[in-house]
Amino acid sequence: MSFLKYVAIAGLMAAAVAPAVADDGDKATQEQLPENNGLSQTFSACMDQSNGSTLSMIGCIEAETGWQDVRLNKAYKDVMGSLTPERKKQLQEAQRLWLKYRKANCAFYYDPEGGSIARVNANDCFMSATAARAKELEGFKQ
Repeated sequence: MSFLKYVAIAGLMAAAVAPAVADDGDKATQEQLPENNGLSQTFSACMDQSNGSTLSMIGCIEAETGWQDVRLNKAYKDVMGSLTPERKKQLQEAQRLWLKYRKANCAFYYDPEGGSIARVNANDCFMSATAARAKELEGFKQ
């Protein structure tokens, strides 16, 4: 199964597990854990409650990835709003290349012979990379 098909299936599985993840109504303001690269407390609690179940862990990771994507998009828009036209072009190109890198790098983590942990690792790669990029872009606004 291709990585993209897997991500789509994982997203559907996350929707089934998502009720286990508390939603305070405003994902853009979830409290982040600084020592955890900006991942939310909700994510930590969800993972603690997963009891090592692959399906539950993937659900937690997918839910957090959605929140981190919102965070990344906000940081990107904030930075873009403060740049000159030339710098905007540079950031757009850098972001396009970063998106390609994230996709390729995290696809590598999904080893078809790696068992269920390969799925967890691939999803964690995507989530962690997204959180790290959001943190990086947020740093440009400080």
